[in-house]
Amino acid sequence: MADTKKKNVFGKISSFFRACIGEIKKITWPTAAQTTKNFLIVLVVIIIAGLFIYGLDRGLYALLNLVMSTGAH
Repeated sequence: MADTKKKNVFGKISSFFRACIGEIKKITWPTAAQTTKNFLIVLVVIIIAGLFIYGLDRGLYALLNLVMSTGAH
């Protein structure tokens, strides 16, 4: 009969934190080598995307200047 009894608020809170601790123990953290590798991949992708956007911006700006200068004549 005691098993069917509802838990009080403090029992629910304590079981919540026990479940959280159990889930935290399941976490596998990346090694330093994995973190470094992933950081370098992200850095390279950011640099490539930045260069692409920079080139696109400069090209469109040059095209706009070309259109604006030929339209004035």
